[in-house]
Amino acid sequence: MGKGTLSRQLVTRICALVALIAIAMGAVGVVIVNRILTDQLDQQLAQAIGLESRGARGSGTAGLGGLPIGSVVVIVSSDGSTTGTIEGMDRTRSSDTSPEVNASMTRVPADGRARTVSVAGLGAYRVIAHHALVSSDSGVITGTVYLGMPMDRWSRVMRELITIEAVFTVVAIVGAAVIARAVVKDSLRPLNRLASTATEVSQMDLDTGEVSLPDRIPASETDPENEVGRVGLVFNRMLDNVEGALSARERSENKIKQFVADASHELRNPLAAISGYAELSERSPEGLSPDVAFAMGRIAAESRRMGRLVEDMLLLARLDAGRNVELVSVDLVEIVLNAVSDVQVASSDHHWKLQLPDEPAVARADRDQIHQVVTNLLSNARKHTPAGTTVTTSVRIEGREAVIAVQDDGPGVPAEIREHVFERFARADAARTHDEEGSTGLGLAIVAAVMAAHGGSASVDSHEGYSCFTLRIPLEELPTGAPPETSPAGAPRG
Repeated sequence: MGKGTLSRQLVTRICALVALIAIAMGAVGVVIVNRILTDQLDQQLAQAIGLESRGARGSGTAGLGGLPIGSVVVIVSSDGSTTGTIEGMDRTRSSDTSPEVNASMTRVPADGRARTVSVAGLGAYRVIAHHALVSSDSGVITGTVYLGMPMDRWSRVMRELITIEAVFTVVAIVGAAVIARAVVKDSLRPLNRLASTATEVSQMDLDTGEVSLPDRIPASETDPENEVGRVGLVFNRMLDNVEGALSARERSENKIKQFVADASHELRNPLAAISGYAELSERSPEGLSPDVAFAMGRIAAESRRMGRLVEDMLLLARLDAGRNVELVSVDLVEIVLNAVSDVQVASSDHHWKLQLPDEPAVARADRDQIHQVVTNLLSNARKHTPAGTTVTTSVRIEGREAVIAVQDDGPGVPAEIREHVFERFARADAARTHDEEGSTGLGLAIVAAVMAAHGGSASVDSHEGYSCFTLRIPLEELPTGAPPETSPAGAPRG
């Protein structure tokens, strides 16, 4: 197939076919008309040269009459003498031929067959030669008569015919293009609608959430008796199957989300009880053996870790359901400053740096969730990098977005999980975790979910010796002079 749309290809090929047919018909017409005119001229020549002599004119020719103006008669007598005349305009006078004209005429064989000859100074002539008795001033002699009739009328008719054929061909091509375009456009309208629907489906996000597929191809355009109709019918069936699969996937996702939310909610109370009893036993260790005291300590630690996991799962379930996002005007610079101040206290074996702008970066966001997002990134850098690693947290404004970046010079994110680092339960191996707490695999998933709930995004760029997690969140357009909302516990920048 050539380049371009199917409709363009069809119109082009139809026009080419019409042009080919028109040119072929025109060529056949020209050949036929040319043959008819030539036969008529040859018949006229044969009749003229076969006439009996009726006496000589002053030019020495005889026996030829009824010739059109411009006809040339050359007579070569048996003694070798040559005489010739050209029929004049008024039929009463004739002019003698020149030697060049005579030479052109006498090249034609005297076999009684007409031939086209270019006569010097006169143009194209149809010439016939015939041996005959010719009357002259000295009597009847034997000689050869060469008779030529001008082909100007033939040429004029052929030029007009070719012009008409050319105009007809152009009109036929233009007409074919207009009609073919309309017919093809109407015929391919169902196919174009199908392509539009397919394009719309291809641009839809089908992996999560509720999906509403576009309307089906109308029944009037799904006739199984034609090719386009069969494609539309199959496409509708495919959409039905896809919609059924998506509905099943959505129901399954909703069940899983509901289960996670319910399980997380129900686990909070038992975990709180376990943690409370473990802490109670730790307060009175006198009656416990060393082994029991150690076991109770591990129970308390694991219950706290499991409590954090349950809280993370419950937060993700709420974010999936579109709840638990309270948007207020917050200063992102203040949140980052507080988060870095907290992590400095928790991890003094890392080097923590800040790069903050002088002006506030105000966004409509949930303060606690944004703080948790930044804390998760800082905790991720603390857990997965060795002591002495430099972690730089920066805030900058790019256009209508605030950009928060947490960069470190640690070992980098493993290549095998780099593309899935924001998915749930994506973890690095234990050898790369430099913290006793380990990782639940939900911290970065919470980061991605919270940023998506705020209309922002989270991304990572990492290689050996470098990692950078970047958050982007839209800025709020504040009225001139309006200060951002700040919390009472907000720390000053400096």
